[in-house]
Amino acid sequence: MRKEEEFSEWYADVIERAALSDKRYPIKGMNVWRPYGWAIMKLVDQAMREEFDGTGHEEVNFPVLVPESEFQKEALHVKGFEGDVFWVTRGGFNELDVKLVLRPTSETAMYPMFKLWIRSHADLPLKVYQIVPVFRYETKMTRTFMRVREIHFFEAHTAHATFEDAEQQIREDLQINERLMRLLCLPYLVNRRPDWDKFPGAHYSLAADTLLPSGRALQVGTFHQYKDNFAKVYDVTYEDAKGEHKYVHQTTDGMSERILGAIVSIHGDEKGLVLPPAVAPVQAVVVPILEKGRQEEMLREAQRLFFELRERMRVKLDDRDVRPGEKYYHWEARGVPLRIELGPRDLAKGAVTVVRRDNGEKRELPRDGLPDRVRSVLELMQVSMWERAEAILRENTTTLAKVEDAKDGMNRFGWCGKEACGKAVAERTGMSLLGTPFYPEEFEGACLVCGEPTRQVAYAAKVY
Repeated sequence: MRKEEEFSEWYADVIERAALSDKRYPIKGMNVWRPYGWAIMKLVDQAMREEFDGTGHEEVNFPVLVPESEFQKEALHVKGFEGDVFWVTRGGFNELDVKLVLRPTSETAMYPMFKLWIRSHADLPLKVYQIVPVFRYETKMTRTFMRVREIHFFEAHTAHATFEDAEQQIREDLQINERLMRLLCLPYLVNRRPDWDKFPGAHYSLAADTLLPSGRALQVGTFHQYKDNFAKVYDVTYEDAKGEHKYVHQTTDGMSERILGAIVSIHGDEKGLVLPPAVAPVQAVVVPILEKGRQEEMLREAQRLFFELRERMRVKLDDRDVRPGEKYYHWEARGVPLRIELGPRDLAKGAVTVVRRDNGEKRELPRDGLPDRVRSVLELMQVSMWERAEAILRENTTTLAKVEDAKDGMNRFGWCGKEACGKAVAERTGMSLLGTPFYPEEFEGACLVCGEPTRQVAYAAKVY
């Protein structure tokens, strides 16, 4: 099945063959993580933890339930989420005095506590994060990892003394995001969402958008500058050096299991999953090619090879009593970056045969210094996967001369900045206005709709 022709069917098939998730749980959109899928997600989480721990954030874990009284305080926030939340209205046989919300995100859970934790400028900046499930009543067609009702979610929340300090945090978040996306081999654009599509309650919202083979954009990260909007609602203040009480300025950074959906979509092929080495639970699999009469000898050598490699990478020895072809199929479907074959000829040469999952390239490598050599191949594969995906993003980005030229992929065009013109592009193309690039792009032309001269670029695409 070719993903360019039947993407939806191909995507579901890859997830099933790789045993990542099972959607047969009896609540729509609440899927079961299978062991291999959860192992990948844990490696993604680990990379996030290392980045945020290393930049002064501390991990917390807030309750899943939010009282309606707190949820209702931020009117804009509620307006944005009230149609998407699950309500808890009864405890046992008793109706609750105050209804509870299953968190769709955690501003309304965290900020009443921020009010208690922050007293003076010495308590700032406050930088916390959590990796937790959030719940949104997704009424559209659900799709594993991309549109679900129970979402594996990462969210960082910060509080700062000034708007400028919060702006610096946004820039730090973008640097963190760049490092993470490089690990995941997911090229992206950072767009400032139009005001009518920003996060409810935000001063402005940025989003990292990647492009899937279906020609649709997928939002894989968000960065929100709240200014002091939430602080005023939840009375989160600090006492400055002069004894004056001021509202804090806040930001958030969010990512979810959509990242795994993007990895599946962008890197997978007709054989199944293709994983970037950084987040592959098994980075190399050793497959002994047995010869009649020498089975014990070959297995012993394969085990010795396994022990040599495991200090430098996540490696597995496949010593099952099945044909090599079956093993190849099994590990290719699961996207293992490297297959290391050890047969009688390899043994005689003092070498192994290494096969890359991303491009099928075969190389004979000497056993001498093999762990370092294999580690180098993994690093080359990491770079190659990024470059290939980045080239595809560039090739599928079109600069429009007229609205009728819009097509699947990223559509780039001049925009005067007026809401009417932005919405007109969306209506006439059936696409979403992703916004304007955060990193300035050179452009000199006219607004695609009204023809007014402009140097501002905007992007539009169909989205998930």
